[in-house]
Amino acid sequence: MNFYIIIPAHNEDAYIGLTLESLAKQTLLPKKVVVVNDNSTDNTQQICEDYASRYPWISVINSKSSAKHLPGSKIIQAFNKGLNTLDMDYDIICKFDADLIFPESYLQTLAAHYKTNQRLGMVSGFCYIEKNKEWILEDLTNKDHIRGALKAYRKACFEQIGQLKASMGWDTVDELLAKYHGWQVLTDETLHVKHLKPTGQSYNKASKYLQGEAMYKLRYGFWITLISAIKLAYKKRSFQLFKDYISGYFKAQSEKVKPLVSEDEGQFIRQLRWKGILNKFK
Repeated sequence: MNFYIIIPAHNEDAYIGLTLESLAKQTLLPKKVVVVNDNSTDNTQQICEDYASRYPWISVINSKSSAKHLPGSKIIQAFNKGLNTLDMDYDIICKFDADLIFPESYLQTLAAHYKTNQRLGMVSGFCYIEKNKEWILEDLTNKDHIRGALKAYRKACFEQIGQLKASMGWDTVDELLAKYHGWQVLTDETLHVKHLKPTGQSYNKASKYLQGEAMYKLRYGFWITLISAIKLAYKKRSFQLFKDYISGYFKAQSEKVKPLVSEDEGQFIRQLRWKGILNKFK
């Protein structure tokens, strides 16, 4: 299977070389890797260009966007710039973060899953972070959710969901729309990916309301937003985050922010979310 990989990178010189090295050691090599150097002021570009000189399937493009790390829009805008440089000769398109170390069989294992199940639209492993000199699961979401750092889409699924949305919540709406269109989503617990920089470490203060806004844009409604906000804030051990999420939701509601999904898609999403919540109590 042909894997095309796009890696948005902003000031990742401490990590990007390790990520590219792990991709160069894959038992199934990617067909193409595009690193989008997004307004970096460190040595990210030089490191990537060095790898591109050694591996013909790696390329680097430069992008000039805001230096602020706003989750969602900045990352996906960079991803789309990389996507626009690629042809359509791929089976699987991936959006990977620039601070990951993949096990050598990662892509080969994904390919095996895709070949086994033709209705499999998305598949990934799990992120692990280093704590007290041990690698432990980065437990921020349900285990059946594919983290934004590790996205891999079958071509037909990627096209049917309308590609990726340049907004906070892009890495949730993609899965929900995939399921809306009848695709299956799989997480493989045997695939442990080292995540070198914990999620949210570089987010700035301006992004604190965006999670709540995303819940509004996904048409969760108040009660699902409330439950989701409590769960996320509890996992991050921060009551302030709960207040920020709820404030973001009502702010988006008052400003009549445009949703990311249609009314029919929103109804499907709410039904799916309620089903998941009720299953927790069974």
